[in-house]
Amino acid sequence: MTVKPLFDKVVVENLEAEEKTKSGFILPTASQEKQQMAKIVAVGPGGIIDGKEITMQVKVGDTVLFAKYAGSEFKIDGKNYIIIRQSDILAIVE
Repeated sequence: MTVKPLFDKVVVENLEAEEKTKSGFILPTASQEKQQMAKIVAVGPGGIIDGKEITMQVKVGDTVLFAKYAGSEFKIDGKNYIIIRQSDILAIVE
């Protein structure tokens, strides 16, 4: 199944959360922070939103940093995804 986002929406797949601290302690799943870095898997076409022309600045394959509580989570074919607005993306990670 494929997902095609509308307007200024972007579908991202979270990257793996850190399981160890920098000092080597293993973190249980419950105490791991929500991951804010993800890989883009689908991008909407942009367009006119609220009377403003929106041009998409990201593309499929980009790794991005997004706002902590942004978007809506969903599951397709056993994989977890998040759909967010382009404006919730804080930076492209290179």
